[in-house]
Amino acid sequence: MGVSAPYLSDDTEQGVSISVDNVEDAAVSLLTVRGPWDAQLRYSASVTLRQCFTEHPDGLIVDLTGLLDPHSESASTWTSAQHAAAGLQPPVHLALCVPPDLPLADLMQGLGAGRYLPIYAKVDQARVALAGRLPGAERLSLTLTPDPDAPSVARNLVSDACLAWGLVHLLHPSRLVMSELVTNAVEHAGTEIRVVVTRRGAGLHLSVADDDPRLPEMIQLTRPRPDVPLDVRGRGLRTVQETAVQWGSVPAGKGKVVWAAVRDHRPST
Repeated sequence: MGVSAPYLSDDTEQGVSISVDNVEDAAVSLLTVRGPWDAQLRYSASVTLRQCFTEHPDGLIVDLTGLLDPHSESASTWTSAQHAAAGLQPPVHLALCVPPDLPLADLMQGLGAGRYLPIYAKVDQARVALAGRLPGAERLSLTLTPDPDAPSVARNLVSDACLAWGLVHLLHPSRLVMSELVTNAVEHAGTEIRVVVTRRGAGLHLSVADDDPRLPEMIQLTRPRPDVPLDVRGRGLRTVQETAVQWGSVPAGKGKVVWAAVRDHRPST
């Protein structure tokens, strides 16, 4: 299974594109939708929105400045997205960027969407506004150099988070996942690594950012070679997949962010 962000699309010949990027330590995702609004773009946008919510960022900015929607037919997609964002635990802060001279901006305001779905003229305005609304006390982060000690330091950050937030039962699986993500970054990216541990309700969201744009791929495991009995390469991402409830990767700046969500699997009593 390859994690190559299949929900991202770009058709430059037709002037249509949907892209996702991460800003502010992967806490906020930026979804950009460009081109004429039609059935295909509506479907692609809906799929991408669901993927963004699966990653459960603190905030999501939807940039519609390049959207061609003269009849505001996309309005129901954005209001549905707000309902979905509000229903997550914890809720995802959603904001739209729509130039005020576009018909869509008037319609969204007329529907009263502005009261519960903030609308801004520019992405920078949305980023500043969201930054003031995001929780800051339940996130730990650090920057690491790509050396052999990096996974150990990252594991200790996870331990600090679990102990501080009363999530001791998640300590072992979260340390395991973080260790594998950072080890991959050290081995394959070799760049500065940004590690973030964020509380998501009763679970944890772990993210590892580096400056290598190549997204991770799950390679096919083969039987160990007789001459290399301890050859276990390729098991790292499988360990992440088996331990985390969800994981994935997205482009971010000149590199990428690989993320994983760890939650309690214990049966409720």
